[in-house]
Amino acid sequence: MPTKKETKTDTEKIKKAVSGEKEKEEKTSEGMKLSKTPAEPQLTDLPGIGPAVSAKLESAGIYDMMSLAVMGPSELGDSAGVSPAVARKAIQAARNMLDLGFTDGLEYAKKRDNVLHITTGSKSFDELLGGKGVESRAITEGFGAYGSGKTQLASTLAVNVQMPVEKGGVNGKCVFIDTEGTFRPARIKQIAEGLEANPEKVLKNIFVARAFNSDHQILLLEKVTEMIKAGEPIKLLIVDSLTAHFRAEFAGRGQLADRQQKLNRYLHTLMKLAEQHNLAVYVTNQVMANPAQMFGDPTTAIGGHIVGHASTYRLYLRRGKKGSRVAKLIDSPNLPDNECVFFVTDAGVVDEV
Repeated sequence: MPTKKETKTDTEKIKKAVSGEKEKEEKTSEGMKLSKTPAEPQLTDLPGIGPAVSAKLESAGIYDMMSLAVMGPSELGDSAGVSPAVARKAIQAARNMLDLGFTDGLEYAKKRDNVLHITTGSKSFDELLGGKGVESRAITEGFGAYGSGKTQLASTLAVNVQMPVEKGGVNGKCVFIDTEGTFRPARIKQIAEGLEANPEKVLKNIFVARAFNSDHQILLLEKVTEMIKAGEPIKLLIVDSLTAHFRAEFAGRGQLADRQQKLNRYLHTLMKLAEQHNLAVYVTNQVMANPAQMFGDPTTAIGGHIVGHASTYRLYLRRGKKGSRVAKLIDSPNLPDNECVFFVTDAGVVDEV
């Protein structure tokens, strides 16, 4: 087992190697100038992790330092086929490099300066969500009965994420995990044309996958990580709907605990993706009628407290008067409960017809 002194020395060597800056030649008005670009730390920079071990880790879904730093030595040993001593050494080095400790509130506030926002297309809807729309590094859940506008909002966000910042977008691409067969290219084209965008280009920037069961739905999240690592500027992840497969495959009270545990793991993976890659995550959710509700609206979201606690922002969508839709914010870490009215048109979600 390596001593603390050896571990510290190894870590210092790695930090020096990783922080070694690549020099690029750039022409300036004064002549030739050298600029420095810091190299990103790779798994192979860690002691005991060579190309072969790194490939094994990637096949097991471990692509970055953070994923490795939070693993246990035995788990890493099983995944990569390395000895417990090597596993402990690599994990300790990864933790030291990432500095996984506490930070003060002011420093944390600075880290949140890079949070992105995607407009919903409706100013009143954006105001409901704090003024700028759906935010990154968070899970926004929209639940409601059929025809309440959940998928329409998803389609609108898939187009808006590609817009420039001045138009409420982030110049990013979208991943759409479709569990109910609701994705319609024709609808995306219609929204794009309504916003005077190129329909073909907009569709090209949306990656769609049809999930056929809950295991496939979980596997697709690993594919998203691979795509981001390959350089795709993905800034929005949509799951429509979150609970359809879990609800169908785990029937009855006898399987409720298994369903909730699996759903909980899936939601934590979603949050991890959102945090690590600065993504906005929008999920739609099915509803049921609560038979114990004697008065008022009996509509209840599927997933219980597991989904309720995992979602950063919860929106209850329903039909309103004269073809309108109503969005009610029922949970948020920093915003008051409120509601707004919006409409669904050819151009997607808007304030008024």
